[in-house]
Amino acid sequence: MLNIPLMFNNIEKEDIDCLINFLRDADVFTQSKNVRNFEDQWSKWLGVKYSVFLNSGSSANFITMAVLKELYGDGEVIVPGLTWSSDISSVLTAGLTPVFVDINLKNLAMDENKVFDSISNKTKAVFITHVLGFNGLSQNLLDELNKRNILLFEDVCESHGATFNEKKLGCFGLASNFSYYYAHHMSTIEGGMISTDDEKFYQYARLYRSHGLIRESTNPEFKKQIAETYPEMREEFLFLVPGYNMRSTELNAVIGINQLKRLDKNNEKRHENFNLFLDNLDKNKYFTDFDITGSVNYAFTIILREKNDKLFNNVVKRLQEEKVEYRRGTAGGGNMARQPFVQKALPSVKYEELVNAEHVHFFGLYTGNYPSLEHEKILELCSLLNEI
Repeated sequence: MLNIPLMFNNIEKEDIDCLINFLRDADVFTQSKNVRNFEDQWSKWLGVKYSVFLNSGSSANFITMAVLKELYGDGEVIVPGLTWSSDISSVLTAGLTPVFVDINLKNLAMDENKVFDSISNKTKAVFITHVLGFNGLSQNLLDELNKRNILLFEDVCESHGATFNEKKLGCFGLASNFSYYYAHHMSTIEGGMISTDDEKFYQYARLYRSHGLIRESTNPEFKKQIAETYPEMREEFLFLVPGYNMRSTELNAVIGINQLKRLDKNNEKRHENFNLFLDNLDKNKYFTDFDITGSVNYAFTIILREKNDKLFNNVVKRLQEEKVEYRRGTAGGGNMARQPFVQKALPSVKYEELVNAEHVHFFGLYTGNYPSLEHEKILELCSLLNEI
């Protein structure tokens, strides 16, 4: 029996030891100096000026879209059919309109030609999802969005350390979102990050993280300007925007600081594992034509090359028998446009027109890929799949 879990031992003993040492001496547990330290270290690792640590990657989505609406107003946001639910719900909650486009299979990201076809005079931004460790960018996409003055936001929640043109994903858009959920490349148990080079966006993200309070800004001139605009309000309780409480804690930051030390090394192992997996998978049964340049896949993506209900059901059955944990539909369970909350909010969306997202929805899944996964297990998994 293969017995491969989706994730194994992402919180290691050294993380726990760091946390124990912190707890012995700490007198502040809510966000403080360790949160700031983690934000600074993450910004340096990623290659951006500013980062804001949050309690989840979903919170990063909600704040990013809220700031987009606050600074740039109403409009449409182009989103992929294959993504996580909060990428869509955050757009809706901000009062913006999601416009779905289909994906391409080579990297499971939105098809750039579909993006270009969907741009209208209402388009404010493209919210791209880098799925399961793949890079979803191209120079053509970046150039065209820049030419048309369309903002780019990156969901990098599943792709920490993946690159495009040897530059880390999360450095290309106005802002980018990361998740440190337990199963991802690195973990703070729960946690997320917004990263940006835009100082104004950064300040507003800080406000939205903490109730909308102006005192959360690190820009003295900005705080002074707002205080002078509302002289009847007390500066320490001046709520500029309808913010949330999406702060994280010192405990999560301590784990994140320690995990960041081994992220690059672990990503090398993930990339090596994924190459081994693709090299040994039956290319006639399964789609293997992925663009893996710069990818750091935290999962093995298994998609049937052709529609075949019987074969897919047999794959699921054999994985269950061998206790290989999996998730059907890959990111977010498949075609997000099919989800009830989307259909209720956007009844005119025709999910069946997202042909590639539909294929992944019904004939795709993923299993776990992590640094400690033995090569022998990967080869056995390939043999199992090829024999079905």
